[in-house]
Amino acid sequence: MSLNNNKFYDIRKNGKQEGDVFTSPKIACYILDLIGYTPDKNLSKCNILEPSCGDGVFVIEIIHRILVSSRFYGFDPYSVVERNIVCYDIDSEKIKCCHERIDQTFPGCAYPQFHTADFLMDEIQEKFDFIVGNPPYIRYEKIPANVRSVYKKMFATFYYRADLYVLFFEKTLKLLKPGGTHGFICANRWLKNEYGKNLRGYIAYNYRLRYIADLERSNAFQEKVLAYPAITVISNEVPSATYHYMEVTDIEQLEWKKWTIRNMSTTNDWSEMFCEISNFGSLLTIEEQNFHIGIGVATGADSIYISTTLKGVIEESRLLPAINARNLTGDKLSWNGEYLLNPFDENGNLVDLACYPKTQQYLESKKEILSNRHIAKKIPTNWYRTIDKIRTDLQKAPKILLPDISGNSLLFIDEGRFYPLHNIYYITGEDIHQLKILCSILMSDFVRKQIQRISNNMNGGYARWQSQNLRKLRIPDIKGLSHEQAAILEEGYEKKDIKLINDCISYLTQNTISARESQATRKPQQLSLIFS
Repeated sequence: MSLNNNKFYDIRKNGKQEGDVFTSPKIACYILDLIGYTPDKNLSKCNILEPSCGDGVFVIEIIHRILVSSRFYGFDPYSVVERNIVCYDIDSEKIKCCHERIDQTFPGCAYPQFHTADFLMDEIQEKFDFIVGNPPYIRYEKIPANVRSVYKKMFATFYYRADLYVLFFEKTLKLLKPGGTHGFICANRWLKNEYGKNLRGYIAYNYRLRYIADLERSNAFQEKVLAYPAITVISNEVPSATYHYMEVTDIEQLEWKKWTIRNMSTTNDWSEMFCEISNFGSLLTIEEQNFHIGIGVATGADSIYISTTLKGVIEESRLLPAINARNLTGDKLSWNGEYLLNPFDENGNLVDLACYPKTQQYLESKKEILSNRHIAKKIPTNWYRTIDKIRTDLQKAPKILLPDISGNSLLFIDEGRFYPLHNIYYITGEDIHQLKILCSILMSDFVRKQIQRISNNMNGGYARWQSQNLRKLRIPDIKGLSHEQAAILEEGYEKKDIKLINDCISYLTQNTISARESQATRKPQQLSLIFS
């Protein structure tokens, strides 16, 4: 993978260029095998594209396979290399590196068609039987703003804060011949997160997803990087009801581990493709059981509205004890004495500052900063409001507190003392007993495994308690529990006894876990035709 020139992209901490994370030769061979680009076929009759060739690991293996194929089928391999391989890289030094590697590995061999250009910008008329590679992993914020604006107009999959590799998917898929096959290794983020939504929908409606090999816990590159890769194989065929899935913790497992067949989504939400549990039985979502999922308040100026020093400076009635993710670490809830300045009354209206002289004096001293926020510019007279409205009833309500990213094994219920800040998700319910049962269920391995499947793990392997993930969880019907089962789960919460909780949840879900995956008939769902 390579996407760099001196004008666009930065140098990484290790001294290498942004986007330059090259594939291991073993992975390159595996992907070429998986897409069917093998020397037992007459490779003179098919062309292949590598859109970001980097140091040439795919190119070298492709040439090797053409040479072997030529011995079986009697064609001139050098003319096929020159005619049938097309390679791109934005960095001329990488193209030079490829030339040198070809000269060293295959003396006298012709060169493929190398193009030093921005693949995404270049107009390409040719269609391909095979497309393979490791597209550049450039984060949204690393793409120059002027380049982003052009890409936004060109690519319907450039949604939200998509990383650059998403655009490589869209362009290369459009370059496949009918029946052609596409194999990429890249970050797996797009499979589950928000910015991959348009790409997932585009693939689900227009192509056949054949394979996903999740390599999240293995090292598939020539250096150790904080990346979570996956191999995907997609063909330009009618979408299928199923696809093949595999997870490996070491790339050596690719040689022997068996694929599982799973149901393919027909929409842009693929979460259930990675979590078989959610397909089964009478399990319900959290919200189907009359719980509410929310996120803590965003102020737009935390250093002004949130502090341990506000008490005494602000009227007591304008302060709420506040809790954030830092207070929920090490499997403990430890409040640090922070308060939230609340500029709203109990009806959700901004208070008259003249009625609160201390608050008025404090906020007036910060007026210049507060007035420069986007929320204040919309209605200048409301310059002292927070981005989100603050509801005093939320502070008083019992609620489960869920830090966005957490390595905790335990979860906690605030019984009505704190107001959650923006890095905490919360769940409220009808009564404290049901919340304790729900909290127990959320601490179970049954739920933890679901979260790991449907969310992208962060550095350290931590899953995310985001609202979008919480809404997809499937759990037992709490109101359908027997009195004894409910009592056990409530006891599990009180004693923080994970084994007791897991034993109970295993019993409740054993039929679900052992059930075979649903083989429901595929019913395609029309998606918005936003793609040309």
